[in-house]
Amino acid sequence: MRRRLINSTLAVVLVVIAVFGVSLVIVETRTISNSAQESVDSEALRLVSVIEAKVLEHERVDDGVLADQIGPDRFARIEIPGSPQVEVGQRPSGSVIRGTATGEQGERVTVEESRATVTREVGRSLMIIGAVALLAVVAAVLLAVRQANRLASPLTDLAETAERLGSGDPRPRHKRYGVPELDRVADVLDASAERIARMLTAERRLAADASHQLRTPLTALSMRLEEISATDDPETVKEEANVALTQVERLTDVVERLLTNARDPRTGSAVAFDLDEVVKQQIEEWRPAYRSAGRAVVCSGKQGMRAVGTPGAVAQVLAALIENSLMHGGGTVALRTRVTGNQAVIEVTDEGPGVPADLGARIFERTISGRNSTGIGLAVARDLAEADGGRLELLQQQPAVFALFLSRETRPRTEESERTVR
Repeated sequence: MRRRLINSTLAVVLVVIAVFGVSLVIVETRTISNSAQESVDSEALRLVSVIEAKVLEHERVDDGVLADQIGPDRFARIEIPGSPQVEVGQRPSGSVIRGTATGEQGERVTVEESRATVTREVGRSLMIIGAVALLAVVAAVLLAVRQANRLASPLTDLAETAERLGSGDPRPRHKRYGVPELDRVADVLDASAERIARMLTAERRLAADASHQLRTPLTALSMRLEEISATDDPETVKEEANVALTQVERLTDVVERLLTNARDPRTGSAVAFDLDEVVKQQIEEWRPAYRSAGRAVVCSGKQGMRAVGTPGAVAQVLAALIENSLMHGGGTVALRTRVTGNQAVIEVTDEGPGVPADLGARIFERTISGRNSTGIGLAVARDLAEADGGRLELLQQQPAVFALFLSRETRPRTEESERTVR
């Protein structure tokens, strides 16, 4: 591209120089020739006037008297009636420029100058024109090289940017070149890079969320299948199979929820549901794991509340909090339901050391973890809660108290009893 730009610019300059240069040479040659002819004619008229004055004063007219009246490299021939012809200067050889003038007394003066003088003057003019043309060509080449670099370098950068996008590096460069058309292309590439970066981030996030969220249902399902394989009691097999089917349904719900959030995190299917059933289901699901760890999980609080949200998403949030307490907490884990205003609140606390002070404000950020875990669970739980119009907060750091706030379905007041389930 650089070569094409340089060649095209140089071709245009050469054409312009050829057209205007030739015209200028022709005009300059004619101008010099006409000027030389006018100078010779003027010389002849001046000599005529000088000779007339001398004739009228009866002075002698010879080459000695007129030698200093003509310019160098010129020849003059004076013809006076009744007097011999007078010649001044050396007669030029070859082609000459001739000027003639006649006086009132019949005097006749002929002035000649060699055309070589005009040729030398034309040659000097041609040299000047050629030098100017050469400077114009050099300037055109330099300008063409500069312009070619200015246009070709940005195109090379843009090609490299497009190649980086194709190779999976979506970082925008935010580099502009001062050329509106190229800057427009750069804007489009940067916008595409940002969109690709968001898509890649969403895909990685979906993969991380899926691996984390599917781990618990798969573990529970595996435990149920192990129970089935280890027993010969038909009733136990039937019971465990029913529980396994429940886990499969929950697994399906988790997958659908993950895909829904991947398409649009704001999309939810909030309905009014019995909060007690979700809490009970989580207690039953996690009790074997806590029993194996020599710990207990209990729940207490108001009974009969109905919240607005997605039961599967609420179950996943509670599962993340209970699992977090199992991994990082200590002692008994307590789930407590209560009412504040028009919201239903589920608090999850344990007797462990709590959340470190330096992690309190960042505990819900991705990759933030106090004990070499993935740091994804609480971030996903917060996103699930917000998708249903609720919120997940850390109310207390030591001991850790997490609270899930959900909108509460309003209905006529019924007697609600305090309960404790172990």
